[in-house]
Amino acid sequence: MTFETQQYGEDLALAHLLADLADAIALDRYQALDLVVTTKPDNTPVTDADRAVETAIRQALAVHRPEDGLLGEEFGSEIKGAKRYWVIDPIDGTKNFMRGVPTWACLIALVEVSESQTHNVVVGVASSPALSRRWFASSGAGSFVNFNGITKKISVSEVAEIEDASIAYSDFIGFGERLEPFQKMLSQAWRTRGMGDFWSHMLVAEGAVDIAVEPTLAVWDMAALDIIVREAGGVFTNTSGQQGPFGGSGVSTNGRLHTAVMKGLNP
Repeated sequence: MTFETQQYGEDLALAHLLADLADAIALDRYQALDLVVTTKPDNTPVTDADRAVETAIRQALAVHRPEDGLLGEEFGSEIKGAKRYWVIDPIDGTKNFMRGVPTWACLIALVEVSESQTHNVVVGVASSPALSRRWFASSGAGSFVNFNGITKKISVSEVAEIEDASIAYSDFIGFGERLEPFQKMLSQAWRTRGMGDFWSHMLVAEGAVDIAVEPTLAVWDMAALDIIVREAGGVFTNTSGQQGPFGGSGVSTNGRLHTAVMKGLNP
């Protein structure tokens, strides 16, 4: 059985359609000399491409899924009372995008709300056209990456000791009191790299990296990554160990290392 025929096959197909729209718009503006960059109230940058991508996705969802809610980074939330809602980060890695660094992606996720009001990510797509890669997953169907038109199933590594692990992160901003224990963990690891953003977590899902840690993230930064890591056999929590993408920070591991990482971050 292929991923298209699984329980969430139609939802995943729609997510791919939305990602296709996003890729076309973002690539057209990538490295454009007339790219418009402004500053949001939280002092983070936003480009005309971020807004154009989210606008196009919102318009497409209004046609294909008018009954679903939507939470986007640029234009806010319309999820009150919704049993399902889409979470959109039109360009994750805007600072990279605006400087011509190819590590950026459109993140698309679908969340289902249970009768007990538990929110679960059931579909996720992370599309990075400048890297010629797209990662995707749906609940119960596994995780995949498409690179240059070839799709393969992915899974996390089997590394079991911090001393043998490769750890990825963005930078040291936002760790607060966890910075010192995190740096101690880095000093114990086999290899460390500041890859950052979505890519660190996708490398965990692929088994190329064993641990990815980011201390401050919004749900739109994490929702798609959460299910891709989990369906690849990994674990995704916040820095305190809360499952899922709703805890304000993101830690993905291959599972075997997660307890050690939590103890290291919270001594």
